Amino acid sequence: MENSGDGGRRVLSTAQIDSIAALRLCSTGVYFITLCVQHRRSLFGDVIDGSMVLKNLGEIVATEWRRTAEIRPNIVVDEFVVMPNHLHGLIVMEPLRRGVSHTPGGKFRSPAQTVGAIVRGFKGSTTRLINELQGTPGVMLWQRNYYEHIVRDDRELQRIREYIANNPAQWALDRENPEEGVYQYAPTDGIEEIFGGIRP
Repeated sequence: MENSGDGGRRVLSTAQIDSIAALRLCSTGVYFITLCVQHRRSLFGDVIDGSMVLKNLGEIVATEWRRTAEIRPNIVVDEFVVMPNHLHGLIVMEPLRRGVSHTPGGKFRSPAQTVGAIVRGFKGSTTRLINELQGTPGVMLWQRNYYEHIVRDDRELQRIREYIANNPAQWALDRENPEEGVYQYAPTDGIEEIFGGIRP
């Protein structure tokens, strides 16, 4: 199935976008996260004509990423893209009162208050679901570490959103692309300025 083009982004209103800087002053954080598949295996789909076409495993990853906001009341999932062997995503983390919350019907909602806890939960659920589907219990899906960047202002937020949205079109130049003959150099979009001289 082909991505809808919005990267699965939960659309924020103009007022929400305009107030992100003010919200962050009240302990809200906006984070850019990158997760890579172990050994850079291309498991999640293919880039065809500059668009990401997800396979079944990629659909699982996209669904679980969206569920992050459903099971964690303090999280808003913003722009994201599932690539053949990695995921880029933006999350907004709002302050949360201590304790576990339950939705009507008794559904558990996680009180995760750190990016690390969110990433651990996401990696754990996707690994379990994919290993169950493939009959490969105990196989590592993701690399141990992940990349995290705190978004400092609205201008940076917009540039990172563009970077995520354009990622499939840049796949031929992506250093995460394991295909032979790929140019293995990054486009000159200046995104490294945001990320301290590196390209996530």
